[in-house]
Amino acid sequence: MDTDPAPSNPVAAGGALTVGQLTSAIAGLLELGFPLVRVRGEVSNFTRAASGHWYFFLKDAQAQIRCVMFRGRNQYVGFTPREGEAMEISALVSLYEPRGDLQLNVDSLRRAGQGDLFEAFLRLKEKLSALGWFDAGRKRTIPAHPRAIGVVTSLQAAALRDVLAALARRAPHVRVVVYPAPVQGKDAAPRLAAQIALANARAEVDVILLCRGGGSIEDLLAFNEEVLAHAVVNSAIPVVSGVGHETDLTIADFVADLRAPTPTAAAELASPDRERLLQHLERERQLLARALRRHLDGSAQRLDAASRRLAHPRERVAQQRTLLAQAGLRLEHALRAPLARATVELEQARWRLHAARPRPGELRTQLGYGARRLEAAQHSALQQACGRLEKGAAGLELLSPQRTLERGYAVLLTENGQALRSPRQLHPEQHLQLRLAEGAAGITLSDVQTGLDGF
Repeated sequence: MDTDPAPSNPVAAGGALTVGQLTSAIAGLLELGFPLVRVRGEVSNFTRAASGHWYFFLKDAQAQIRCVMFRGRNQYVGFTPREGEAMEISALVSLYEPRGDLQLNVDSLRRAGQGDLFEAFLRLKEKLSALGWFDAGRKRTIPAHPRAIGVVTSLQAAALRDVLAALARRAPHVRVVVYPAPVQGKDAAPRLAAQIALANARAEVDVILLCRGGGSIEDLLAFNEEVLAHAVVNSAIPVVSGVGHETDLTIADFVADLRAPTPTAAAELASPDRERLLQHLERERQLLARALRRHLDGSAQRLDAASRRLAHPRERVAQQRTLLAQAGLRLEHALRAPLARATVELEQARWRLHAARPRPGELRTQLGYGARRLEAAQHSALQQACGRLEKGAAGLELLSPQRTLERGYAVLLTENGQALRSPRQLHPEQHLQLRLAEGAAGITLSDVQTGLDGF
């Protein structure tokens, strides 16, 4: 800079100034008027640029001023300032000419204790913690499948757009109700609390999202006030807090039933994932279909086995006839065996008689008489056996279902082919099959009277 400001001062030269000339002149005056000042205030909106420079605001209850501390100076500090910390800085008052912003070019800084807002935050946190408002046992479970979701935030907040976009993506079937309230300013906390109370009074949502984007501790002041914490604790509807960024912590986060690091995360935690639910439903449908197919296959196999065991009456009669024929063969064998034995015995007796021959004529007579008796006995036994055989065959024929039907009887069968045995199985409008000796007919009962005398 020229050490002789008089000839190079554009203000002294008169005439119209360019914006650049004016800001340059102001910067020179500031640097001359405030060569090095010490300022105490609270850090806010601290950011570290990719170049390594620090940018932040230093503020108190009356005002705030922009500060910059270049990498060549902040590398000697030994710590990184945090939001809400009170600092004492040594700085040059300067003007950032491209924007015309007043700023402090920080030369050194040191901690001056925590800021007033942060101290108030800690005092309220300790008070509410002692009351049990932060206890996990007090907090309610967030519903897994809400029918409607309430959002308490500002209509102009970017957080609202993020929340609505997340809900539309994850759960478009869930209704969303917005309860608008300012999220910054003097009356923000009472109005936020009033909207939570309104949501509880209307009882139209299953969960409430309390949302706001990131900011400094001053920007989040409404979410650190007791009136809002009281509304969250007294809410009958579960509250999910999604205030600021992941590193921002507020009283509302501690008293909420669930804390989300961002508004978008709050929407994701409070809403079901529709795609995942549909995938789960599809898996369950496939399992159910496979189980149903297995059940039907098993039922079909059991039906086939039962049908193989079920025999037609004609087949049953044929089986009985086969058994009767086998019984006849056994009977015939039983009859021939004694006859054969008698023949052998007779032949043996003849040989003995022939050998003895004491009285040939008499013995011949007795032998002839015995032979005739034996022949008669054999003939009688054979006739009796044949009679019993014929009687058994006739009895078997009488027991045949066909013969029973030919005697004038009939069989009542259900539509499934089951024979009816009791009047209690009959009821009006019942469709039955009437089986007769010469055929079958379908009938429908118009009336049933039970308790009548039998035959």
